[in-house]
Amino acid sequence: MPSNDLLNRFIFDDCDIRGELVTLDKSYHEILEHNSHPPAIQKLLGEFLAAVGLLSSTLKFDGMIILQARGEGAISTIMAECNHHSNVRGIVRLNEEVELTEQLAQSGSILDLLGKGVLFITIEPKRTENFAGKLERYQGIVPLERDTLAGCLEDYFQQSEQLATRLWFAADTQRASGLLIQALPNQLKTNAEENQNHWETIEALADTITPEELLSLDHQLILHRLFHEQPVRVFEPRQVTFSCSCSRERSESALIAIGIDEVETLLIEKGEIDIDCQFCNKHYHFSPADVRKLLGGSVLH
Repeated sequence: MPSNDLLNRFIFDDCDIRGELVTLDKSYHEILEHNSHPPAIQKLLGEFLAAVGLLSSTLKFDGMIILQARGEGAISTIMAECNHHSNVRGIVRLNEEVELTEQLAQSGSILDLLGKGVLFITIEPKRTENFAGKLERYQGIVPLERDTLAGCLEDYFQQSEQLATRLWFAADTQRASGLLIQALPNQLKTNAEENQNHWETIEALADTITPEELLSLDHQLILHRLFHEQPVRVFEPRQVTFSCSCSRERSESALIAIGIDEVETLLIEKGEIDIDCQFCNKHYHFSPADVRKLLGGSVLH
């Protein structure tokens, strides 16, 4: 049985290489309930969710990592987020001006579905009252030039992080899984040739994984099947869950941010204000009285 909704980190004790495995099940189903799309689009969303699950382990503070692609094809935007607590959410937005053919809907690649586009990787720290330091928002961008999300992310790591990194993803309408291996800055080994030999061996072994194995096997079994001759140390797994960060308070903050003039215009046009969360479809309703209480007496009476 697969290790449902779990993220496992592991390292190799005899070389400077780390790895991760993630499998999403219930969390994936909950996200798909809010993203009713054809199989190829759901599969790509599953890969994005598995990817942010893997990348979230790099967060050393309370915040989130956001993986987003924008393009000119049938998909205009696809995005997945994961925070330090392994809460994930994701969304797909289609381009109403581009036809989604039956062939693309069933088996389109990331390039087929997004066309010309770019991939954004954003690390966004959460601001807290108890933290006195300075945390910077970081964003990396890489063009979509490969047929797979794994290939696009490998390009990103090569260009931005300059760390040898390989990724494998598998997703269907039931589960989404991912495997990552990454070379670390030299610590255990100082000989460049020896480090390269270790990397090539681990990479070749990992490259034998099949999509079926990623989706159906327990993480411990996968690691044994791939690396049973290597000294692998596996850490305690982390639970991955679907969670949306929307709230009425955040909706109120959005109204405050757009300003009284814009809010008054909305009230003139509609008589009331409704805000829908794109990720979980929750609905937040604001009557004129609610808005006046929030923004003060200058709002329309």
